[in-house]
Amino acid sequence: MTAQTTPLFLEDDYTKAFEAEVLACEGNAIVLDQTHFYATSGGQPGDIGLIRLNGEEYAITSTVKDRDNPGRILHIVNENAPVPAIGEVVTGEINWDWRYANMRMHSALHLLCSLIEGDVTGGQIGSAKSRLDFNIDSGTLDKEALTEQFNILIEQDHPITQEWITEEELNANPDLVRTLSVKPPRTGGKIRLIRIGMGDQTVDLQPCGGTHVKTTHEIGRIEVSKIENKGRMNKRISIRFADQ
Repeated sequence: MTAQTTPLFLEDDYTKAFEAEVLACEGNAIVLDQTHFYATSGGQPGDIGLIRLNGEEYAITSTVKDRDNPGRILHIVNENAPVPAIGEVVTGEINWDWRYANMRMHSALHLLCSLIEGDVTGGQIGSAKSRLDFNIDSGTLDKEALTEQFNILIEQDHPITQEWITEEELNANPDLVRTLSVKPPRTGGKIRLIRIGMGDQTVDLQPCGGTHVKTTHEIGRIEVSKIENKGRMNKRISIRFADQ
């Protein structure tokens, strides 16, 4: 069986540097035994950064899952760039500005889910702006009112935590799944849930494999920049950081 990559980011969103062993180098892809680099998935772009070894730097331009073996994570360098040797122990360093902006945005989209009644039909996460599409009717949504509701939740500083359930528990609670286009990621037969709030004060709870901040206050102020009709039962809501 081909060696897998342990996705350390599922347990810790805030580690910026780590050590790992090189398992394989295939073309312009480096496979490590473990990584904190997030692999493109669920609308969130993969991490960028550096891999260092003995003073040499290997620029990681993208991180993706291996299509033929999703358990392996590929750290992509430029075509024809040098790569480290198999068995070398390297240091990975994440581009933190990129990662943290995506963490804030991903967390903000969970808040957006809590404000809209309807299934999510699509979405895209960016470091400056993001969007979600909802399967709702063509009734009016007020951009300013939605922005105000958004920032009230952010300022309430709700904790953002994770927990794990079994596939059987998810099957028994299908309403936890909000996304129609993306299946919940399953890791070793378990599903990770992201919870915003606590107990009776839970704001949002749904399966997610992405990276997130620790509290809603870290998101910063958000603006709903655009609301568009993308079909009779499809509304696209775009958001951006207010300070941009």
